[in-house]
Amino acid sequence: MKRIAVFASGTGSNFEAIHDSILKGNLDAEIVLLVVDQPKAAVIEKAKRRQVETLVLSPKEFPSKKDYETAILQRLQELKVEEIVLAGYMRLITDVLLTPYQNHIVNIHPSLLPDFKGKDAIGQAVAAGAKKMGVSIHYVDSGMDTGTIISQESFDVEKGMTLEEIEHRIHAIEHVLYSNTLKKLWEGTK
Repeated sequence: MKRIAVFASGTGSNFEAIHDSILKGNLDAEIVLLVVDQPKAAVIEKAKRRQVETLVLSPKEFPSKKDYETAILQRLQELKVEEIVLAGYMRLITDVLLTPYQNHIVNIHPSLLPDFKGKDAIGQAVAAGAKKMGVSIHYVDSGMDTGTIISQESFDVEKGMTLEEIEHRIHAIEHVLYSNTLKKLWEGTK
């Protein structure tokens, strides 16, 4: 069983989907820590209800990004975390975490990378008139959404689809694809 930490900044729908997959026995892992960088993020309450330990650290309270990530690393090491899963975590990761967890940090992104990196990827794709949209899961490196792609799933954007419909479709893909990809990775079949 993998000991994992999930990093999130917002609502936590992917955190919930991964936790649900574990509870159903589909993913052989335990979320031993949720790391949150936004003290008012909705994911915190979801983790409490699910009895998942939460580490809430505001980067502004640290003298540097290195100090912030060092505090996270200390807790990860104390809990013997093996894998880090970014689920809507809106910060670039530095060598403080990348070095000890090389090829053990995975991210999900709501676009077909390498297109539409960074924030508001769905909005970027809509503005560009993308005919295909989807979700990418990739290893994390020092760049913004530049790590090696592990898996992707796409759909055709139908004429007249609203932003809300597109977002709903993307979230539905995310909630299945992430757990399935993690399962294959950790079982060595991906």
